[in-house]
Amino acid sequence: VQLVESGGGLVQPGGSLRLSCAGSGFAFSSATMTWNRQAPGKERELVARISAPGDSTYYADSVKGRFTISRSNARNTLYLQMDNLEPEDTGVYYCNALTYLTNVWGKGTLVTVSS
Repeated sequence: VQLVESGGGLVQPGGSLRLSCAGSGFAFSSATMTWNRQAPGKERELVARISAPGDSTYYADSVKGRFTISRSNARNTLYLQMDNLEPEDTGVYYCNALTYLTNVWGKGTLVTVSS
């Protein structure tokens, strides 16, 4: 059972990044998936959530209108498109998969927004 995030990096304010999270070893298409982040010195927070079939989404107020969560159940992959990035978006981004049998976290990918 594994989740592996990728796509993080250094970007200037106003820039964009696309994060990916590849799942294996569990029923990806049955899992509610979330993106979460942890800024330096702060607790981990929920950023966005998507239902198993991908027809329902939720966003934290701080990212609404700038971030888009999506998934490909055919590819067992979760995405987070991040546009108009702000310095406050800096942190380690983690994906999570939740089913009746599974609650798994990835190891995270670092996003740094700085000029």
